[in-house]
Amino acid sequence: MFEILAPTGAIRIALAVGPTKSAVWTTIPEGKDRPEGVTVDLAHRIGEITGLPVELVQLTSSAHIIRTANDGIWDLSFTPVDATRREIVDFGEAFHLGESSYLVRMDSPFRRAEDLHRKGVVIIGVEGTATLRSAEKAAGEAQIFRAENLTDASAAFQAGQGDALALGRLALEDLARRLPGTRITEGNFHVAETAIAVPKGNPEALRLASDLVRQMKADGTVAASFHRHDMPDAVIPA
Repeated sequence: MFEILAPTGAIRIALAVGPTKSAVWTTIPEGKDRPEGVTVDLAHRIGEITGLPVELVQLTSSAHIIRTANDGIWDLSFTPVDATRREIVDFGEAFHLGESSYLVRMDSPFRRAEDLHRKGVVIIGVEGTATLRSAEKAAGEAQIFRAENLTDASAAFQAGQGDALALGRLALEDLARRLPGTRITEGNFHVAETAIAVPKGNPEALRLASDLVRQMKADGTVAASFHRHDMPDAVIPA
């Protein structure tokens, strides 16, 4: 039944790999060569349920995942949902509902997310992500600094090239723990679901993929993974 998800014999699952963890981002711990994170756990569980081998396709961001949707390198993935992406991939069942805000320095005058949406402010984000697209819409006259990936975006923020780093709150919380002297602004500028995705044009694969996510929510896999990766407050859609 699940073979339609594995046209090459294995289910190729695309992951976003970077310097922090979230509902989307995974990290490669120092001294290791394989990523860890929520979507890695979900990928392994999909292999257990389907009985099929799973290959992890490591990409640099959710934007990179979407950009390669028609390149034939992955069969399933997990990314935040927005209208632009719906034109490229088909989204199924969501497993996380999250908001985006900003990481700022502790002495920053900006307390709330909307405080940054003004002339003279520089907001750093990852090019092509749903978060940065929303930040651009909300930013008013603020300047947007587009980094190729999260590693570059984080480095630019730490180097003082901008006033704030735009990311999903789970990723921000992880980064704030890693970067002393930073804090997260109150409020948000973006709320979105993160869902399973398949390349367009395969409704049966989409149905089966959605069924897998529903099963993983029902059997506790999703909740257990968020807890295991220090994200116990993650919101899982019913």
